[in-house]
Amino acid sequence: MFDDFQFEKLNRLPNYIFAVINEIKMEERRAGKDVIDFSMGNPDGDTPQHIIDKLVETAQKKGNFRYSASKGIFKLRLAIADWYKRKYGVDIDPNGEAVATMGSKEGYVHLVEAITNVGDMAIVPEPTYPIHTYAFTLAGGAVRKMEIKFDSEFKLDEDTFISDLKTAIAESVPKPKYLILNFPHNPTTVTVTEDFYKRVVELAKKERFYIISDIAYADLTFDGYKTPSILAVDGAKDVAVESFTLSKSYNMAGWRVGFVVGNRKLVGALEKIKSWLDYGMFTPIQVAATVALNGDGSCVEDIRKNYEDRRDFLIKSFASAGWDVGKPRATMFIWARIPEKVRHLGSLEFSKRLLLEAEVAVSPGIGFGDYGDEYVRIALIENRHRIKQASKNIKKFLNSF
Repeated sequence: MFDDFQFEKLNRLPNYIFAVINEIKMEERRAGKDVIDFSMGNPDGDTPQHIIDKLVETAQKKGNFRYSASKGIFKLRLAIADWYKRKYGVDIDPNGEAVATMGSKEGYVHLVEAITNVGDMAIVPEPTYPIHTYAFTLAGGAVRKMEIKFDSEFKLDEDTFISDLKTAIAESVPKPKYLILNFPHNPTTVTVTEDFYKRVVELAKKERFYIISDIAYADLTFDGYKTPSILAVDGAKDVAVESFTLSKSYNMAGWRVGFVVGNRKLVGALEKIKSWLDYGMFTPIQVAATVALNGDGSCVEDIRKNYEDRRDFLIKSFASAGWDVGKPRATMFIWARIPEKVRHLGSLEFSKRLLLEAEVAVSPGIGFGDYGDEYVRIALIENRHRIKQASKNIKKFLNSF
């Protein structure tokens, strides 16, 4: 009856490539297959007990079931500010420079919705976490893609990035208003130095664009690497905001807690749009998140070590199966180039066949953009036993070619 009605915003979105793998995965499991799943960045560990205990304690108190504050309760915003001061030496005003969000994705999408005029241009390095691009698409903006180039240790080629960024700015019409950064990077795991942020901030002030930096994987670093914050650069708050989530560092993915901090104008825009759209997270969740951020960090270190152990074990195990993958310095992922003998399949077909023939699920790199098609993303969400079994299955699969 209403077939002529079109939802034009949704029509701007492509088919979700990861849905193809998810559907095959579900079909295999319904058929009784034991799928070893590295496809989604969904932490498998439990939230630390002291955080759960605070949630339960707070939920049992009368009066904690009413609407909360859309920008986050003050104690949580204060904990966010204290976390930044301890970790990066950055002063954050909990009133005006910090907003608590329902995970980093919600905060990012609503920020983009609030600040994007129809036709506004954003530069998004690619491969990329898809919402980094499509939030602007949904908001009516335009996106200029820029390839991320990195070395064998997954360090960003910073000189090339800055050069390519200058070219993109010069060639883009209209002139870009926003640059999206995400380091440590999803999906490639690429890392940067603080000097990189100094150069980007300097360029942003010269060319007049804002920077949205996503550091969701800031705590998951290895081999002595420490994630820098763009806000530690002098004057960065003039042009930048940064987002973080408790999902990965504290195994709190389902809790949906994150935050955006930095530039007052952008934070204020997010605060205003959230005041129209939601009443904030359940107060006991916010209180528990406060306890998480105010903790001594020992639980985060335990989680970090677990990912480091899985990284090392997976690299060794997969090498024995005939698949040499690089060693990332950060995140909960491995950005693995497809073995040469099967690289001609492309990442989607390779991922399909790996799932159907080896019962191992990974994320095809093409889902993160055209520049990712020779790679797959492997999430470190299976234990040693499962990794070992996956390597046996993969060896048999590769030997069939």
